[in-house]
Amino acid sequence: MALDAAELEDARIVLADAALTPDVSGALWWADARTLVVSDLHLEKGSAFAARGAHLPPYDTRATLARLARAIARRRPARVIALGDSFHDADTDARMDEADLVAGVQAWIWIAGNHDPAPPARLGGQVREELVLDGLLFRHEPTGAEAEVAGHLHPCARVAGRGRTLRRRCFAADGRRLVAPAFGAFAGGLNVRDPAFAEAFPDDPPDVHVLGRDRVWSVGFEQLLPD
Repeated sequence: MALDAAELEDARIVLADAALTPDVSGALWWADARTLVVSDLHLEKGSAFAARGAHLPPYDTRATLARLARAIARRRPARVIALGDSFHDADTDARMDEADLVAGVQAWIWIAGNHDPAPPARLGGQVREELVLDGLLFRHEPTGAEAEVAGHLHPCARVAGRGRTLRRRCFAADGRRLVAPAFGAFAGGLNVRDPAFAEAFPDDPPDVHVLGRDRVWSVGFEQLLPD
């Protein structure tokens, strides 16, 4: 992907003095706190749509959690923070296969989202409306607050390269707050140039960190294309 941008194996975002690494999987890695952050898993979205007659392949949960398991194995976090909408609806637990559950993490923190105010109890961990940890504020819906790490908006970037355009999931950050991409296989995305991002970034448009096949690319807002 030939972009006029900085090609970084490990892109860095500094937020409230915390050094954060946008992982190519779509997770956010906070090494100093040994914390992995994911947003909008939307587990069992495929089966929810199938129940309403939209026949999507029923493998989104397995694909999403397999990618998460690889990120956990690579980063070895002490905790995972899920920024809400981890489960697509209230009946997700009944449709999940036991074999798909992710283990190997000492602590899970489930932030409540608009799809999942009560994650399944059998998965363990803490359920929080929001969380403040070492100066960072973790919540589902972005408000533009200082040091905020949120999800909900499913940011994507459309960029030009080698005579064609690509649309990829991305992290959006302006140095004062951050919106993480949706991690779920069927979660979809919203272009960061959409007006919906104005409240999340009230001062200046964000830079983005675009997920490529094997690395993360940092791209300035002025290089982004509308849909």
